[in-house]
Amino acid sequence: MNQKIKLHRAVFPLWIILLAVLMVTAVGAALTVFINGLVVTNLTDVVPWGLWIGIDLSAIALSAGAFTLSAAVYLFGWKQLQPLARTAVFVGFLGYSMAMLCLLMDIGRPDRFWHAVVFWNIHSPLWEVTMCVIFYFTVLLLEVLPIFGEASWFKARWPKLSHRLHGIHKFAPILAIFGLGFSLLHQSSLGATYGVLKARPIWYKPSLAVLFIVSAVIGGLALTVLASKLSVLFSERANVRDDILDKVMQVIGWMLFGYLYLRFWDTLGMEYTLEPGRTEGLHILTSGALAFNFWIGELLLGIFVPAVILVSKRLRQQPRLQLLALALAVGGLVAYRWDTNIVGQMVAFTMLPTQLEPLYAAYKPALVEILVGLGVIAYGLLGFTLGVRYLGIVDHSSLPETAVEPAIAKPVAVPTD
Repeated sequence: MNQKIKLHRAVFPLWIILLAVLMVTAVGAALTVFINGLVVTNLTDVVPWGLWIGIDLSAIALSAGAFTLSAAVYLFGWKQLQPLARTAVFVGFLGYSMAMLCLLMDIGRPDRFWHAVVFWNIHSPLWEVTMCVIFYFTVLLLEVLPIFGEASWFKARWPKLSHRLHGIHKFAPILAIFGLGFSLLHQSSLGATYGVLKARPIWYKPSLAVLFIVSAVIGGLALTVLASKLSVLFSERANVRDDILDKVMQVIGWMLFGYLYLRFWDTLGMEYTLEPGRTEGLHILTSGALAFNFWIGELLLGIFVPAVILVSKRLRQQPRLQLLALALAVGGLVAYRWDTNIVGQMVAFTMLPTQLEPLYAAYKPALVEILVGLGVIAYGLLGFTLGVRYLGIVDHSSLPETAVEPAIAKPVAVPTD
């Protein structure tokens, strides 16, 4: 945007108070769950993954801009994207911490969160996801620490510590390599966790791993650009360069068209054959309870409309349409994660040989689940707001001091006689 939109000074404190109230309320709701157990939720043995897992899957996917842009900058040497990578890393850190908060609520026994680290189950995709999330969160933490060290208020109070934190920058290419590996592993394994469940036929397919990676990259880039655009609402110090964001938005647009093809045929290709459980689940997705979310929320508004806007130069240059397209792309990813998570739990078969008809389930989040979920989202918004205002996470005015050399060396021509 050429003209910065600023929140009125009286509105900003109200925004902070609103987020704080939601977080305090969520703490109270969380304590209710910890004291009484998951019985106070609407989660059941048939539908064990509900709203919290939906937020978890969405938060992790929308954090994928961190590894995507870090790889582009530090592995391939695309220096012009480095200011945007700074924003993506901070957003990724917030997203993964949000996901971990949701998992802490969902596992039922939060006092046993450490069991996966001590008791290894190398045959479980969930174990692999858990370990990769822990390792990648550590990588994100190391990448975020220099941002704190570079803040003016941090330098004034702790100059020596600030210098040490700034020194972590020299390890950025190494962190980018580890981050790319851990993130790709667990992004794909999230899809594989569903894809290996043969008892849920609509999930049982290898393509889920690919779709989870592709949708995460697109959603992560879209959220990073959207957050950069909206940062001017929270601080006058936010500096946004439209030329950098315009190139990324165009790439997002073309990627959305490719993703539309994958999602459309991956889903409707299951119509070719009839299979108990999968056919009923597909009916729920395409013409049942989730049909509106699938056709309108996902395919039309979540993929096709933003793709058209972002690919067209004339439409992409209009600020309001930019924000609309990016917000729709982010919303489309959330809709995809919700549909995928829920549809496989709506139809189930027992192990009884006499059962010929499927069991249909229903799920509606309880109030305590909604309050906790809103609190987790409020935490992410508060962290981003304070990051923009006091850490300068959106600053495209200049490239960082440290030079960016690609970790993947380019071939050097050897002169011949």
